[in-house]
Amino acid sequence: MSDQPITPELRLWIIDQAAAGQPPEVVLQAMLASGWHEDVAAEAMESVLRGALDEHARANGLPPFCIVPEPLLPGAPALMQVAEREVRVLMSLRNPRVIVFGGLLSDAECDELIEQARQRLARSETVQTATGGSEVNEARTSEGMFFGRAETPLCARLEARFSALLDWPVENGEGLQILRYGPGAEYKPHYDYFDPALAGTPSILKRGGQRVASLVCYLNTPASGGATVFPDVQLDVAPIKGNAVFFSYDRPHPMTRTLHGGAPVIEGEKWVATKWLREGRFE
Repeated sequence: MSDQPITPELRLWIIDQAAAGQPPEVVLQAMLASGWHEDVAAEAMESVLRGALDEHARANGLPPFCIVPEPLLPGAPALMQVAEREVRVLMSLRNPRVIVFGGLLSDAECDELIEQARQRLARSETVQTATGGSEVNEARTSEGMFFGRAETPLCARLEARFSALLDWPVENGEGLQILRYGPGAEYKPHYDYFDPALAGTPSILKRGGQRVASLVCYLNTPASGGATVFPDVQLDVAPIKGNAVFFSYDRPHPMTRTLHGGAPVIEGEKWVATKWLREGRFE
């Protein structure tokens, strides 16, 4: 970067663009149009924004900012090719960062995941951050199971597709969790990150750091109910077979507005596959 230094003027301009709500890809394109090399421009933008966010966090007693997965969506495409599959971008929200993808999984892949998981279902548990263990929680009335990362050829293929979609290393992902919600089952609103204030969190973070994003894939379409809800922004995402909702959270704090839940299933059942992404390699 010696031939294209980050001047005080450039730093201020990047911060001003971010404060004005300009998407990162728009800022990047403006830098490229001004003669910046793409790799240098991306590094400069990331460095400036991360420094500004860290400074803001320290000044306000907030957890530090961390890099999160971000799908590459230049030009706000309606369709994108991800590995061997064409995926639709149905909705994109900036704050909180929520994207709904259409057709991320085929019908056959959804059916196969359900059949592979069905015999291993047990009452779902939640992470107990007070101790670092897990426990049955009355807020979560589903059944579920975990696959190990790349446990089956289907898991490996989907994990590679998700990695390409979200521009995030495969090894930074937890294994797929499959959940079944019967009539009346729900998951009350919660956050997916691990609360830094709780005693068990440090032991959990040893396995790959914080969770920084979630991808919830719908494996069937319930007859009624079962939406993924985001109460802070009054957003409901309908559970449609093959579709998925992605959301990221750049720090473990409610300011991310990623409070979400699974609304009760009214009729039929709902099956989902959830992929949680960590800061570092998940072991």
